[in-house]
Amino acid sequence: MDQTIAAVRPRDAAAERAARERLDRMTKPPGSLGVLEDVAAQLAGIAGTCPPPLPEPAAVAVFAGDHGVHAQGVTHWPQEVTAQMVANVAAGGAVVNAFAAQLGADVVVVDVGVATPLEPAPGLLDRKVRFGTADLALGPAMTLDEARRAVEVGIEVATTLTDGAGCLVTGDMGITNTTASAALICAFTGAPPAEATGRGTGVDDPTLARKVDVVARSVARVPARPSTPAEALAALAEVGGLEHAAIAGFVLGAAATRTPVLLDGVIAGSAALVARVLCPAALDFALAGHTSAEPGHAIALRSLGLRPLLGLDLRLGEGTGALLALPLAQSAARALRDVATFDSAGVTEK
Repeated sequence: MDQTIAAVRPRDAAAERAARERLDRMTKPPGSLGVLEDVAAQLAGIAGTCPPPLPEPAAVAVFAGDHGVHAQGVTHWPQEVTAQMVANVAAGGAVVNAFAAQLGADVVVVDVGVATPLEPAPGLLDRKVRFGTADLALGPAMTLDEARRAVEVGIEVATTLTDGAGCLVTGDMGITNTTASAALICAFTGAPPAEATGRGTGVDDPTLARKVDVVARSVARVPARPSTPAEALAALAEVGGLEHAAIAGFVLGAAATRTPVLLDGVIAGSAALVARVLCPAALDFALAGHTSAEPGHAIALRSLGLRPLLGLDLRLGEGTGALLALPLAQSAARALRDVATFDSAGVTEK
């Protein structure tokens, strides 16, 4: 982890300036592509060249883990669904697989902390740090060493995938992982639990109230707004999940290899809050695919200063929202590369 953080450098400012200048000379009114112009310039800065390579092919890593807080009754779904859905993703039967197939993206699912042993399967990486976290309502979800190891799982997966991918996409799977996400968001932003905690898989009002109470009690153990890497890792260990830790590492690994990473929903947003404190420059390489229906996600994105490309009220996870945004990032890069300038096309400017 420390070596990866040390390897991260900010985006290339000269390449971004060149991209902005080219965007203004292209055969369109200046600024008329809106947010896509920001995306194009960011991709140029990530690559260190203008125009940048297209962010393709894409690779999705679905990090999976279970949570001891399931014992608090914060969801109606049984915990074994995590393992069942991991098998479903590995077999190609999940929504993330359908969206990835549409876009020609690869999907791997990474067992970083599923509570039960899993049968080997193609596309399933066994990187289990422990068999699910402890109950964050009662004490630390994991040890500092386990949190660090899970971060390093994400780094390793990112580094491996960037050998053949031009863009990384975060995915997640874990029953009750929105509870840990809300706790992380409250810890890192100071947001009230009642505002940052959502219904996850669609819980009823009594269950939501119980979930808010669990988040409030767990966050009370964390010093407000961690600001150093040591504090961030401690907060992650206290109230986070193994998949959150791995996604934070995935963001770090993408940054160290200068590869754009598309963030999915609230799980990725909360993990990115951790990654930002571990290594602020890492967020230079991240794009927010969408803003989900979970209220904490918008809070996290505002804190991160990331503007989501889509807003479709999704709340599935798996990487689905980020995949839907992938064509927007690819189109931004293609426009920067392929659209003629006024001079080259012989078009009169205003």
